[in-house]
Amino acid sequence: MIESAGVMPQAERRDLYTITEPIQLQMGETEMAIFPHEVFKITCTSSDKQGRFTQFFSLELSPKTWEHELAHARTFCFYEEIEYLIKHGLIKGGSLENAVVVRDDAVLTTEPLRYTNEFVRHKMLDILGDLSLIGRPLCGHLIAVKPSHSANCEFARQISAQMRRPMIVAQSFAPPPPVSSPAAPRSGAALGGAPIDLRIADGVTLDTAQVMKILPHRYPFLMVDKVTKVEGNKMTAVKNVSVNEAYFQGHFPNHPIMPGVLQLEGIAQVAGILMLKQAENLGKLAYFMAAETVKWRKPVKPGDTLVMEVELTKSRGKIGKAKGVCSVDGETVSEAEVTFMLIDP
Repeated sequence: MIESAGVMPQAERRDLYTITEPIQLQMGETEMAIFPHEVFKITCTSSDKQGRFTQFFSLELSPKTWEHELAHARTFCFYEEIEYLIKHGLIKGGSLENAVVVRDDAVLTTEPLRYTNEFVRHKMLDILGDLSLIGRPLCGHLIAVKPSHSANCEFARQISAQMRRPMIVAQSFAPPPPVSSPAAPRSGAALGGAPIDLRIADGVTLDTAQVMKILPHRYPFLMVDKVTKVEGNKMTAVKNVSVNEAYFQGHFPNHPIMPGVLQLEGIAQVAGILMLKQAENLGKLAYFMAAETVKWRKPVKPGDTLVMEVELTKSRGKIGKAKGVCSVDGETVSEAEVTFMLIDP
């Protein structure tokens, strides 16, 4: 019907989204990953829980391949699932004219299979339909093993989060709107009056003012003066230890030493910045939950520059885990593994 009606070009450009970095998801038996690619390609393996009817298919998507290779693939279910599906209203309108039922090794249908691997092709149709929730055509190579609607939708959320990341980061680090009247309260100060184009991406550095736009910590508990390096899941930051630090008054009089727990706090704060690198986490607070394998090797004194190198080793949902090493003049002074949780403020 669409072909008979014809197609009319529109003035607005098609807003494609190209995957910028790999995204991976494991959800039950489902494994999905997408990688940067010049077109949209799906590679899929499907089977049931017993490994029956395992099928594989890979295809670059286009209007032509969709029409000839996927569009006619019917939905299917296993005979033992029918009672559950009917009871929960999940197959309304389903019949042997538009669906395939598998019973043991037999395929029940009013016509032969339309493709020898019709089941996996329909799974790819499911993926296409669920990813349409993103609202933009994709460029990327998606690899799926035992996909499901729930996993497809979660994967769509993760792709959407990657799409929004540059916009969210730009908004998060933009200066506050101008004060409309002298009586209006100020929510913060603009940095130099110019818009801030800051992204926590590989290769950036963050000065103190920018760090304070990410972390909620303030004097005397901000342990990060500057982020000097961002590289994937690794970040390097520095803390310039001044004799004016408040804790030196009592730790210790006439023998000032930076408390080891504050070095640990510095590692946790850098790990928090790393976790907040993900756009969907911006604006959240990182709560310190645990510290393991903590070692303090040398004292840190006034005048030292504490270099904190932190690697995010685990990030799942709201929980993050990181390994950090503090050094002064190239010598390790402390190290630890920290666990923390992200919460809404």
